[in-house]
Amino acid sequence: MDTAIKYDIEVIKDEAIILVKKGLVSRQQPIYAMCKYIPEREWPYFENELEKHEYLLRDRIIDLIGCETWEED
Repeated sequence: MDTAIKYDIEVIKDEAIILVKKGLVSRQQPIYAMCKYIPEREWPYFENELEKHEYLLRDRIIDLIGCETWEED
């Protein structure tokens, strides 16, 4: 039985925002930098979803997340 997580582009964008907010990756790093934080067996699904939406692994994370809205503290 396949228990792989289904990644859709919104999940990937949310994950990127979380990693940026935690300071684990920078907005200027390539999307590929996120691979350290995605389970290895799930990376092909992650990569496939990016390709479906015409993102390249060398594109910057900022290209993926676009403009962020800031919430007031």
